[in-house]
Amino acid sequence: MESQVRGGTRWKRFAVVMVPSVLATAAVGVSLAQGALAASFSVSGQQFKVTADYLKGDGFAQYGGIDTVYASPDGEGGKKPVPVAISSFDTASITNMCQSVATKVPLIGKTIYLRLDAGREKPVTAKNLYIDVAQLDADAKFEDIDIGVAVRDKTRGPVNKDEKTTQPGGFAQQARVAHLYGVEQTAWATTAGTFTLNGLSMRLGTDAKMECY
Repeated sequence: MESQVRGGTRWKRFAVVMVPSVLATAAVGVSLAQGALAASFSVSGQQFKVTADYLKGDGFAQYGGIDTVYASPDGEGGKKPVPVAISSFDTASITNMCQSVATKVPLIGKTIYLRLDAGREKPVTAKNLYIDVAQLDADAKFEDIDIGVAVRDKTRGPVNKDEKTTQPGGFAQQARVAHLYGVEQTAWATTAGTFTLNGLSMRLGTDAKMECY
């Protein structure tokens, strides 16, 4: 999307909310917990869930797009296009964040749940956060909001460029600041420049109650 100025603000990629995709190993999770680590993660062929009590994001933007994902979690069956709301924040602060993904493991015949919790006492923080959202429920407040039509995207850069297709001419919006309360979100993928998980707790199990919602 070309950069435009409307209503005193500059158009950039949308930001609906939140949080990089659940990580597949505890080692990577610990690295994230210890500091700000460059991140680019996706969950192939399946979605992941995120909840948060409160998210404050500066430099919010949003528009529709198409992701190309694997047709199944094991990568079999080729790829398929899925519609997404592509989201971005310049910076984000997230209070009491939960993130979960369910993966069926054929070798043991069970579904394994991976759950990550962070930001209970000190908020999770992120910079240059992009999320490909399938569903979002929250109470929202926007400061200095503009609503318009998306044009050609030039802002995402090289990350996953072969896997993303934006939709010029579709709905788009931006705001100087976004406040989101009681967030429940399902997403396909997330990228971030830095992502700091304060108070990280990560668990694996077979109880479906481990999912964030």
